[in-house]
Amino acid sequence: MLARHFAGYPRRVTTSTLDTAPDTRVLARDEWCARAREHEQRADAFTAGWRARKISGAKHPIDDFLFTYYSYKPSILRRWHPGAGVELQGAAHMPRAEWKWYVVGAEPGSLRVDAAAYLAAKRAGVDLIRRILERTASRPGQFSCFGLHEWAMVYRQGEHRHEAPLRLGQEGTDAVVDSHSIQCTHYDAFRFFTPDAAPLNRVQPTRESQPQLEQPGCLHAGMDVYKWAIKLGPLVPGEVLLDAFELARDIRWLDMAASPYDVSDWGAEPVAIETAEGKAEYVRQQRGFAERSNALRRRVLDALDAAEHEAETASAT
Repeated sequence: MLARHFAGYPRRVTTSTLDTAPDTRVLARDEWCARAREHEQRADAFTAGWRARKISGAKHPIDDFLFTYYSYKPSILRRWHPGAGVELQGAAHMPRAEWKWYVVGAEPGSLRVDAAAYLAAKRAGVDLIRRILERTASRPGQFSCFGLHEWAMVYRQGEHRHEAPLRLGQEGTDAVVDSHSIQCTHYDAFRFFTPDAAPLNRVQPTRESQPQLEQPGCLHAGMDVYKWAIKLGPLVPGEVLLDAFELARDIRWLDMAASPYDVSDWGAEPVAIETAEGKAEYVRQQRGFAERSNALRRRVLDALDAAEHEAETASAT
């Protein structure tokens, strides 16, 4: 099964000329294989619903977002990496040896992530991700948007992105937008605003201004930690990747519960942000997600620091 799965990948194993750095960790084969199996089982549990719906043709307006908007396949999510600075004993004789960005380590038969090659090939993208993560984590969270970005996406528009009905109908939804201040800082939410809603936003985010505007209170910025983690591929330990996916999943449920849509048929009780009680509940959860997302940003940045350290060690030898 594994041999067939990886048969289409070009062989990428090369021999390392580096000695094992003093701070390189070596994982015994039994240990890292167990961690890889646990990772695959956890990933499979996260993607089971999506995989079943792909077969049946059913849709889920909440959970499907993590596979349609981000468009990463479950097979990528279930691939465990140890991150930089870790050697895997015995891995050179296993299918992992054919994965891109792996090289033979200092120990006979071991593999490690080729952090130096990865950073050299993807420097511009890595630097942008670092800049966004660092700047977002450094800013205070803003907790007065109340999820109105989703409302702005249907403002004065008869056609909607989801099949679920609007809780308050079109006129009631429009009235909520008209009675609030729209202050979305996230470009990838703002770009879906309707033409009538876009001028109402207090800021006008662009792709170029993203590093300057992202802040940890934004639900979509929190979900994007998953995107950044998966874009960094083998540099990010598998446990960090799945924690980021789990955070994105949890945030998505609040995002839709607080939206103008009635998604109660899919198990999400409304967070009625048009009321004082709903606003308070939204902010309560939003603050918790800001803390979780910043903790994950630090873990991704730690993984990048480890990769940079290994690359510097390589260049010095």
